[in-house]
Amino acid sequence: MAKTVSSAKSPASKSPAPKGKPTVGGRPPGLFTWVAIGVVIVIVLGLVIIKVTKNSPTSTNSGTYVATSAATLADLTTIPASVFNTVGVTSSVFQVQAPLQIKNQPALTAKAANGKSLPEVLYIGAEFCPYCAAERWSTIVALSRFGTWKGLGDTASSSTDQYPNTPTFTFRKATFTSPYFVFTGVEQFSNVTDPSNAFYYPLMNPTKAETAIIDKYDVSKYFNFAASNDGAIPFISFGNKFFVAGASYLPSMLAGETRDQIAASLKAPTSPITDAIIASANLQTAAICKITNEQPSSVCNSSGVKAAKTALKI
Repeated sequence: MAKTVSSAKSPASKSPAPKGKPTVGGRPPGLFTWVAIGVVIVIVLGLVIIKVTKNSPTSTNSGTYVATSAATLADLTTIPASVFNTVGVTSSVFQVQAPLQIKNQPALTAKAANGKSLPEVLYIGAEFCPYCAAERWSTIVALSRFGTWKGLGDTASSSTDQYPNTPTFTFRKATFTSPYFVFTGVEQFSNVTDPSNAFYYPLMNPTKAETAIIDKYDVSKYFNFAASNDGAIPFISFGNKFFVAGASYLPSMLAGETRDQIAASLKAPTSPITDAIIASANLQTAAICKITNEQPSSVCNSSGVKAAKTALKI
């Protein structure tokens, strides 16, 4: 069963900065900062800051890719509308954190397969990251309301990180097709430790344009964390209109459950796990509706999404 957790600020785990900066950290804001691997530890007034002073790894060992089963994918992507509407944005055990709206920003767009320019949803994360593990559940569920997933893979967060072995999925081979927007998923590192430098093997590198977005928005200017934690993951930009830096709920809620159990429970709105994942998904859905001009209307005008719009003040 999932653990009951008290309300707290949105947790975040920070990856190596895309430009090769050496600092790595992670933190649930208001609680502590943490990362799996570090060589310098500083404790100040109960705040734990762990910094990696080595460069990013250059060797490659991505680990084994395991495709998500058709049954689990169906559980993720065919959740009844009644569940979204029943949950709304309310979790019985945790105050789910909403995406941050930053107004008057240049739109983030990308080319679809047909050459059409569409809004872009950009995800930056890593397989080792427990907070990414939690947030992917909500992101996959939210996006499935607008299109079709292929190539999702099963994985878990690092066994040596905070909230070890959190069951989740990976975007490393995933594709998402939608007439409304383009999704780009970047998993920077695997969950396999590289013994040569005590970090994780690299998987995917953000482009220069994606790095610029991280550097501009994933910072303490906008989010409630110290500047030393700039670059927190998971980071998501919804068309550069709404942003996520960290997880919307604590990964501990998924502890003790298998991936299949969590996926199957998503059709039961009385489950605390379902409440957290679906509430977060509704909030992400509302953000996406804003960049798709409220399309499709069947999703964007649903009562669960309307509740999320009210929470987001849009």
